Amino acid sequence: MAGHLRATVALLALTILVSGVAYPVFVTEVAHLVDPAAAGGSLLRYPDGTVAGSAEVAQNLTNRSQPWLFWARPSLSDYNTTLGAETPPGPTDPALLALLNETLAYMRLYGNFTVNATLPIWLVTPSASSIDPDLVPEAVLVQIPRVAAATNLSVGFLTDFVNDHITEPPLPFLGVPYIDVLKLDLALLPLIGK
Repeated sequence: MAGHLRATVALLALTILVSGVAYPVFVTEVAHLVDPAAAGGSLLRYPDGTVAGSAEVAQNLTNRSQPWLFWARPSLSDYNTTLGAETPPGPTDPALLALLNETLAYMRLYGNFTVNATLPIWLVTPSASSIDPDLVPEAVLVQIPRVAAATNLSVGFLTDFVNDHITEPPLPFLGVPYIDVLKLDLALLPLIGK
């Protein structure tokens, strides 16, 4: 009996050592060799060098009090990765109507209805994780009149600026073009002196 107990304890210790220590260290080192930036968290920095966040997680950098920046998708968790996200509102959920009303108020305030802008659903609805930093180009382009008015940058310049930040999917059938709004805003800050 004692022999079986020693063997079980030894096997348990070996399993914990291999799966809890050796394997994570090995995978982390391989990741550092393959893509050091991603292995380090895909960190993005403000122009002064301080960390703004990760390119993989939306940040609450673009709140409504900053009209000079492009705004990200709404978040049900206020972009907090530790809270977890509720289920995004469905078509009959009153929460979706609240998000829609907020976005329509934004459109009225910044005059985008005057250019017959179609409001992309990505600008109104949160992602499934509620921390997705990406928007389709249409959801960013519709914000250009507001950003142009707040920054005194021309609509033409901002359109080219946004188009330069579009990331295409690796293959056309593997996704849609998108823009990482946090990266876009961090690139915009030096241009507007913020």
